[in-house]
Amino acid sequence: MPILIRYVLADLAKVFLVALAALTMMMLVVGLFREAAQQNLPLSAVLRLVPYILPDALRMTVPVTLLLASTTVFSRMSGANEVVAIKALGISPMVLLWPVLVLSFLLSLLTVWLNDMAVSWGRNGVQQVVLEAAEDIIYSVLQSQRHYSSSGFSINVKQVDSRRLQRITLTLQPRNNAPSVMISAEEAELRSDPVERRLKIALRNGTVDWGKASLQFDFYEVEIPLNEASKARSTGGSPSWMALREIPEEIARQEAEIQREEQTMAAAAAYQMLCGEFDEMTDGRWEGRRSARVEQWGRLYRLMTEPHRRWSAGFSCLCFVLVGAPMAIRLRNRDFLTSFFLCFLPILVVYYPLLAAGIDGAKNGSVPYYSVWAGNLLLVLWSAVLFRKVQRY
Repeated sequence: MPILIRYVLADLAKVFLVALAALTMMMLVVGLFREAAQQNLPLSAVLRLVPYILPDALRMTVPVTLLLASTTVFSRMSGANEVVAIKALGISPMVLLWPVLVLSFLLSLLTVWLNDMAVSWGRNGVQQVVLEAAEDIIYSVLQSQRHYSSSGFSINVKQVDSRRLQRITLTLQPRNNAPSVMISAEEAELRSDPVERRLKIALRNGTVDWGKASLQFDFYEVEIPLNEASKARSTGGSPSWMALREIPEEIARQEAEIQREEQTMAAAAAYQMLCGEFDEMTDGRWEGRRSARVEQWGRLYRLMTEPHRRWSAGFSCLCFVLVGAPMAIRLRNRDFLTSFFLCFLPILVVYYPLLAAGIDGAKNGSVPYYSVWAGNLLLVLWSAVLFRKVQRY
């Protein structure tokens, strides 16, 4: 028995590691290219992204490569009649399958951890690299396009001489519907401060215009938050950016906030009804409160869905092998690519749409949050039929 276990696991490890390395490298290159193109990152910043994008690439490649490895190994063994020979010796095919299932379970736990790392540590790390490279990004864009804009401000220059911006026009868009501020200067220089998370623009010999007022200056410095100066995506406290350990506490906080808001609304409604202020119960303030309450419940639904989404996606490793390994034995086809696609196509058509539908429904509260497990459950039921046929025939 130990010889058979070592034989299966050795073959599986060879295929899995080679396929994992190749597919992960491809996904890593795609991820780096996407971030570099979106953020106009210099090469030095792109290389710093590698450790942060790697968990995101691995969480997508591990389930697929594990399915490929299991179908490759068992389709070859079945095609060479090795499974028939084992059955003829009175040995159950489960002797070959259970070590792979145990390995798949362990890799599922690893994939859950990778899912958590990718959306919390990985995404935040990418954003940090983008923020720290904001100065180089803006200089690079200005050198090539002479124009750069982000949320809240825009820069136009006549020429870029090394680190000096010649004939610059800086437009600031204040909040609260205040008039925009336009600053024109003969020369300017950018300097980012990662500690204070600010982008400082030092301008010389220019004019500040806001509304109908105007002011000339010899030196003027503007400070802009780095998250506004760069085009880094804002997390906004999104549940999809939180670590799993943070979500239970955030759920409790959100439930308490909803309870306070409902108590406040109930008290306000009772007071207005007692005083006969029925007209005020239909004004815009109540509409705003109702909208805020809907947003609070929506955030709670997303918080409750997120842990199940990561665990169900991680355990796709085990579910894929539960289907792929017995199906490869049943097909008895030595062409591993045929076996792989015959296993993966139903998964692609059924599992991923069910997962996406379950996540969308759970996030808006239309279905229970455990609906994200529907695809996994369907694969388990399918595998039960396949395992019965493998053992019987």
